[in-house]
Amino acid sequence: MTAKILVVDDEERIRQFLQRGLAFEGYRVETAADAQEALDKARDDPPDLVLLDLMLPGMDGIEVCRRLRMVTEVPILMLTAKEAIEDRVAGLDAGADDYLVKPFAFDELLARVRALLRRAQPTQPQVYRFADLELDTGTRRGRRGDHVFDLTAKEYELLELFMRHPRQVLTREVIFDRVWNYDFGGESNIIEVYVRYLRQKTEADGRPRLIHTVRGVGYVLREE
Repeated sequence: MTAKILVVDDEERIRQFLQRGLAFEGYRVETAADAQEALDKARDDPPDLVLLDLMLPGMDGIEVCRRLRMVTEVPILMLTAKEAIEDRVAGLDAGADDYLVKPFAFDELLARVRALLRRAQPTQPQVYRFADLELDTGTRRGRRGDHVFDLTAKEYELLELFMRHPRQVLTREVIFDRVWNYDFGGESNIIEVYVRYLRQKTEADGRPRLIHTVRGVGYVLREE
């Protein structure tokens, strides 16, 4: 069964362009011109991926993303003309999986769509372990000793990256590429923010630090 993509954009010419292009590539395509139509279609006939414009009339794409995330883990690729880092961060914090700034090359959009659909394919759950820290890929929850903690989508992806590469120093560039799929730019502190979130959860009850800063380079998962 070919993947179904829901395109949400208030500009008819962009909806038609994306519908034609994606259909030519073999995808099934639904379109929505506003937030309510998008939420209704996502509820009634869930898509495999959502292309979501940030600047929608009325309820914006950030709020649509939040509402979708309350009921589904479908991959969301946010499309916007805004280039400011704070807009990218807001979209990702709302639950978007990736971000593409208009105008974009259609080939790049296709590459990101394929990557998100691959990542969404179900795989056999496994449990990563390092020291007394565990990460369950099935429940997407962490555990340290008897302390179990929930993770947001990006917290999970970042912790999974650390757990798959224990004792290996991960540069900021590698983390940007693997978790956020593009470079925010050197001025962004988004990695520091999410490392702080993970430390708060993994160091609860006074447990020793496992995620360490390697100054000027990046971060490493290791015991003291």
